[in-house]
Amino acid sequence: MANVPKKTRTIKPPSYLDAITPMLSLVILVGASVALFGLQAVNGPLQVALILCTMITSVIIMKNGHSWEDIAQSTRKGISTVVGAIFILLAVGALIGTWNMSGTIPTLVYYGIILITPNWFFPITFLVCVGVSMSIGSSWTTAGTIGVGLVGLSNMIGVSPEITAGAVISGAYVGDKISPLSESTVLAAQLNGVELYRHIQAQLWTTIPAALIALVAFIILGINQQASFDATITHAELARFDELFNITPWNLLPLIFLLGLSVGKVPAPLAIISAALLAGVMAAFIQPQAIARFIAEPDTALPIAAVKGVWLAMANGFQENSGIPQMDALLSRGGMDSMLLTIWLIIGAVTFGIMVDDFGLLNKLVTPILLRAKTVGQLFASAVATAIGLNIVAGDQYIALLLPTRLFHGEFAKRGLAPENLSRLVGDAGIVTSPLIPWNSCGAYMAAVLGVSTMGYLLFAVFNIAAPIVTLILGVTGYKVRRIVVERASSVSPIPSDRRGDGL
Repeated sequence: MANVPKKTRTIKPPSYLDAITPMLSLVILVGASVALFGLQAVNGPLQVALILCTMITSVIIMKNGHSWEDIAQSTRKGISTVVGAIFILLAVGALIGTWNMSGTIPTLVYYGIILITPNWFFPITFLVCVGVSMSIGSSWTTAGTIGVGLVGLSNMIGVSPEITAGAVISGAYVGDKISPLSESTVLAAQLNGVELYRHIQAQLWTTIPAALIALVAFIILGINQQASFDATITHAELARFDELFNITPWNLLPLIFLLGLSVGKVPAPLAIISAALLAGVMAAFIQPQAIARFIAEPDTALPIAAVKGVWLAMANGFQENSGIPQMDALLSRGGMDSMLLTIWLIIGAVTFGIMVDDFGLLNKLVTPILLRAKTVGQLFASAVATAIGLNIVAGDQYIALLLPTRLFHGEFAKRGLAPENLSRLVGDAGIVTSPLIPWNSCGAYMAAVLGVSTMGYLLFAVFNIAAPIVTLILGVTGYKVRRIVVERASSVSPIPSDRRGDGL
């Protein structure tokens, strides 16, 4: 079939069975991997499930007359959309390794133990991440830097790392969703033809209520944390930090440097790797004892040991043996190689997602849903369900942002609904729910950098759960659903089919 010229091949439209089979395969194989392997499913079984789903989908596509080269071209296009994400992952892995060796993360945790009380740890974590993410416009960078320190701190002071991870992710996505520096926010506005600040203004009507719900939830969750706080343990940890590292505010310079680069809109991979290298250089001057322990080559001159230490920390992560398990779990992390399982997961998920989109399988399932949405509330519910479903099926937040825009743009315009309604909706349902799916690129990333499984933090990512619910409430009640005259709506130009996100 692959050798038959394309113009002589008969391409059949997919049937409902064709469209349902890949989705059913995904549910069965992913469910089986989780049931058999539990939280360890992300260490390979889940990736295998996604690759098998991709192969099943390719057989269906070829049955309908497409060639293997058509499929290969589609998958190449899909993988190209996550190249930016892959470089960010590798850079963050390197950064965690050098920030541990340079004392940046230990210093954050050290000061956090001194300053933060367990009762207020979760709401403070949430608010800090809101502020950082608003400043730099990136949920990934927020979680991969300050988030790593906060989750490590939670282990030190005896509070739940799962709830802490939920607070980190909630705060990171509040800022990501309404920051004018956020790539996903800019993309949501551009795809829907909405001026950026009009889009952000529309987002506030769902973001602020969902953020308040999250803040209240984290205050309540923190009330009983004092009961598990053991001051003798934290004093021992503080003393051990002082023995292992030179704790000084200078260790926070790589964090300040990274925030400055991010605000200056330096591309995320370059900003993160630059901050990792700065931390490595600083370690040679401020933490030579940490490098000596890590390299374990007493006869090697310090300059050579420093180069080897930075190189290994970026490649394989930093290793520490402090004698305190919680401290070793925090410090013995990082390295580009720690991200390889996550990259495997992302490639499998995005390849599957792009195939079901490009060859009409997804549209076959969504179109009937769209036709049955008679009221504005039903239309909102259909769009929310589609965005969340795409996060589950396609495994990438940009697909969950782009495709609902393409599928629902015309219908929103036909019904006289202003385009910022749809731009707000895809932000609330497509972007925000992406870290709740273990095999989604965002869920895999958050689990990898925070060291907490997606299923572990799922119920505590309160903002990410509340935002799509608030959007649905607005759709059903009609509150803050802006309308335009139908004549104007009918003239809105359709979204180009080739507009895709190309990075994080």
